[in-house]
Amino acid sequence: MRFVIVTGMSGGGKSTAMRMLEDSGFFCVDNLPVPLIEKFMELLMMPNNEISKAALGLDVRADQSFGDAMKILNKMRQNGFVFEILFMDASDATLMKRYKESRRVHPLATPEDNRIESGIRREREILTAMKKQADYIIDTSKLLTRELKEEIDRIFVQNGEYNNLIVSIVSFGFKHGIPADADLVFDVRFLPNPFYIDELKYLTGLDQGVQDYVMSFPEAGQFLDRLEDMLHFLIPNYIKEGKYQLVVAIGCTGGKHRSVTLANELYGRMKDKGNYGLTLSHRDVK
Repeated sequence: MRFVIVTGMSGGGKSTAMRMLEDSGFFCVDNLPVPLIEKFMELLMMPNNEISKAALGLDVRADQSFGDAMKILNKMRQNGFVFEILFMDASDATLMKRYKESRRVHPLATPEDNRIESGIRREREILTAMKKQADYIIDTSKLLTRELKEEIDRIFVQNGEYNNLIVSIVSFGFKHGIPADADLVFDVRFLPNPFYIDELKYLTGLDQGVQDYVMSFPEAGQFLDRLEDMLHFLIPNYIKEGKYQLVVAIGCTGGKHRSVTLANELYGRMKDKGNYGLTLSHRDVK
């Protein structure tokens, strides 16, 4: 029996993760009151039970005694129950944006001010202990639905090793500003600019012609060699320090040619080579 408890911040992707687990063959139950968790697990562990994979969604809104959840879970582990905790998270700014777009009121917003910000702050306080005990933490701030499915499949279908770090490779143009959430910023304007080649001017780094032009310069490959080597050194140390999200930003003047090409090349080099999540996006390519 593989038993997964799915919890996390409201708006962090818990419901989406539950649907993905259900599609992967998990028997899923959502928003079960905390006092019933132990009874539910006992039923699953009964002899001749045909269910081999189950997921339980725990929502901070489901029960006023959510603060007691860790006590119950710790007791169950002491009694021999085996389970994993998947914690779905996102940055406060992302959660605020999602709530505003959906025009929903945060379930833990105080009646006095009814503000989303106060609800997020209160929910983080309630979930602190749960997050510390989580086996997997997925930060969905930068994840597309497809990318989240890849992470869920890697952990619960392929049974791959997972280290809670998602590396986001982002191309951008300096003339539009450096991405506000960038952790590492690299300037590739040292390479010749395809913008000044008539047949390449209106193409992007997604087109083969631009890719061939940019990568024809030895400096492009040398830059990627050094950057890849540095990231292979940094990533295990970021994981050790408990970092969940690493944004690697690669910039050129307009964010359409050189940065896009090198971001694609870096993604291709790093994909499937580590036990961390990896995403790719091009901010200034429309």
